[in-house]
Amino acid sequence: MLEQVEITGLLHGIRNGDPDAENQLIKVVYKDLRKMARRYMAGERRNHTLQPTALVHEAYMRIFRGGMVDWQDRAHFLAVAAAQMKRVLIDHGRAFRGPNRGGDFKVALDETIVANPEAPCDMEVLKDLLERLSKTDATAAQVIELKFFGGLTDKEVAHELATSHSSVRRHWVFARAWMGKHLAANRNSTHTSTDDLAANPQRAGTGARD
Repeated sequence: MLEQVEITGLLHGIRNGDPDAENQLIKVVYKDLRKMARRYMAGERRNHTLQPTALVHEAYMRIFRGGMVDWQDRAHFLAVAAAQMKRVLIDHGRAFRGPNRGGDFKVALDETIVANPEAPCDMEVLKDLLERLSKTDATAAQVIELKFFGGLTDKEVAHELATSHSSVRRHWVFARAWMGKHLAANRNSTHTSTDDLAANPQRAGTGARD
């Protein structure tokens, strides 16, 4: 609780132009940001070109080198940090993958986001699914992002979204079911395409004609 009060005070200091508040803030939130970065990159190989520490630094730079934010509290800061980390990973993947490769980053899923998680999910696939979910239920998509990427508790999510704890739970149950269904459909589609290519090798590199 003391840490939350300290973070909120520092964020208010940043909002009010305190030049020392930003430097003090990184010391307080660094552990949370490292934990968030490791979670994002849990599905990646150890020798990946972007490591958790670099991800933390790049996201932090984007947070405070962009436009002014009307900071509220710790939950608000972690929500913004999660969004910036996701953008860093997507930008990095797009910049470094070759023309014939898939997404450069894979996210290790857990039961926060989908029941019975299997292999790590491509970051761009997950981004696209969250955007589709947002069109169906914007709050459900926000709940998934804040709980899974931001590491927020149900209580913190409820505060951040200005809603009730029971509403967060309802949206969470729906979001997990929706994500599970569409992740399974995506895996099946990928497997079908791979099997079709293996059965028709002459189509490789020629492009579909039908």
